[in-house]
Amino acid sequence: MRLAGCLVTLLCAALSAEDWSRFRGPDGSGLAPDSAYPTEFGPQKNLVWRTPTRAGKSSPVFTAHHIFLTAYESGKLYTLCFDRATGKLLWERSIERARKELINSLNEPASNTAVTDGRNVYAFFREYGLVSYGPNGELRWKTPLGPFANTEGLSASPVIVDGVLVMLVEQTFGSYLAGFDLANGETRWKTDRDERVGYNTPVTFRPRNKPAQIVAGGEGRLSGYDPKTGRRLWLYDGFGPVALASPVAHENQIYSFGYGYDSTTPFEKMLGQFDKNGDSQLTPDEYGENNLLTRVGFHTGNRDGLITREEWYTARDIVKKPSSMVGVVIEDGKTPREIWRYERSFIGVVPSPLYFDGLVYFVKNGGILTAMDAKTGEAVKAARLPRVADNFLASPVASADGRLFLASEKGKLVVVRAAKEWEVLAVNDLNEDTFATPALLSGRIYIRTLEALYCFGL
Repeated sequence: MRLAGCLVTLLCAALSAEDWSRFRGPDGSGLAPDSAYPTEFGPQKNLVWRTPTRAGKSSPVFTAHHIFLTAYESGKLYTLCFDRATGKLLWERSIERARKELINSLNEPASNTAVTDGRNVYAFFREYGLVSYGPNGELRWKTPLGPFANTEGLSASPVIVDGVLVMLVEQTFGSYLAGFDLANGETRWKTDRDERVGYNTPVTFRPRNKPAQIVAGGEGRLSGYDPKTGRRLWLYDGFGPVALASPVAHENQIYSFGYGYDSTTPFEKMLGQFDKNGDSQLTPDEYGENNLLTRVGFHTGNRDGLITREEWYTARDIVKKPSSMVGVVIEDGKTPREIWRYERSFIGVVPSPLYFDGLVYFVKNGGILTAMDAKTGEAVKAARLPRVADNFLASPVASADGRLFLASEKGKLVVVRAAKEWEVLAVNDLNEDTFATPALLSGRIYIRTLEALYCFGL
């Protein structure tokens, strides 16, 4: 009888670990399958352990006994393994980055979240490629990839779907979706994409009575793919052009948003600011370290750094389209149909939407949380979170009993009761910069700040 109880305990632990093995947990939904998470927590309350760690912005992923993170320090790309029960660092491994890419300063070299198959860990670093380690830190394989031509820095995290390691590569040229062998890192398939602007991590879509699909966004599009072959199964074209956030799937529906710009800054204005020699072109010597112009100059046209009028408008026209959130139904697992659209001048930046109990939630900078009716797209409540006028990079997650957890950049952890008239239950302050999405697992809340990895529980 004792043996049977132990086996059940081990099985439950394994199943729970598998529930948060990738970015945003089960299928990328952000939903934990259980409840009993603390509402109030912090350094002095409901703290199980706190472990200092190398700085980074990737989120934790789990096996039955381990927690994996990635980090970057002094030119090295780290994969770290912690004991799930105690938070103790068990091992860390590093590789040298192969190059330095021009990216948004917020998007540091180890911001991509790792994925695990329940035993081994698979990490992606855009300045190297893919690398896999065993549970004891032994190197299993390395697969160099890149360099990548992405103006803000390749942001997608690797995922595992039906035993295939999947990586989305969105670039201003040469975009693709690829499947890799878990055992050796070799490419199983590679599907070219003509989408140029995307930073989202794919989610797993499970249509009723149909095989699982990979769903990825990019440049105003959603696409479904067969994880075994990489074949594109369907395509929806119709929302905002910049897909920073991941879509979210529920039953046969998918919700996604992208943002765009209603107008384009005239090239004459840029010339007035930076064209020192009056030749109606902009050179790297003229615009210096300006982030926008650097990205246009080295990622558009012939990518030589020189910006002509044509290159400026080509780059800006990619994102000249209204921001929008859409609800799309995938009929018979293969035919997309838009069911609603919600357009605003600026919906959000990085955080992915969250579906829970008939509502779709999203949070944007300034701490504004919106709940939308998943059937109609009606915004039923949009309001500012109290005492949290911060920016948000982390995506919201939720427990099965309807508690939403949102982490601001300044380390404010807001707990919200999910409902049409949602209400804030607590605002917890870690007072540490927080960019990683929290993880919910077996009654424990795991939060990675720039300084430490926290575990909270009742």
